[in-house]
Amino acid sequence: MNWLFVLIAGFLEVVWATALKGAETLLDWTVIFILIAVSFILLIRSYRKIPMASAYTVFVGIGTVGTYVTGMVLGEPFSGGQIFFLTLLLAGIIGMKLFTKEHDTQSRGEH
Repeated sequence: MNWLFVLIAGFLEVVWATALKGAETLLDWTVIFILIAVSFILLIRSYRKIPMASAYTVFVGIGTVGTYVTGMVLGEPFSGGQIFFLTLLLAGIIGMKLFTKEHDTQSRGEH
């Protein structure tokens, strides 16, 4: 469930980051602000069971890859070299997910 929070948060990051380009009205900015807030709330909730560094790395990676691919679909220029390194980044994101174990949260000082 916690990885689902990270996945949804990353997807929302793609949506709000893409929406920034066309935001003009107060309503646009309000929706973007709400998407940002929900995205980070889900990410923070995932920290209860997933190590922060791993969850944040996967979150940012999803946002980076997703926003880049969205830009390509919308007609922004890209190169073979960029696709190569984007593929490496995607491999790293998948690796972080595969090699990270969820844990029970403990307060500092508890044993």
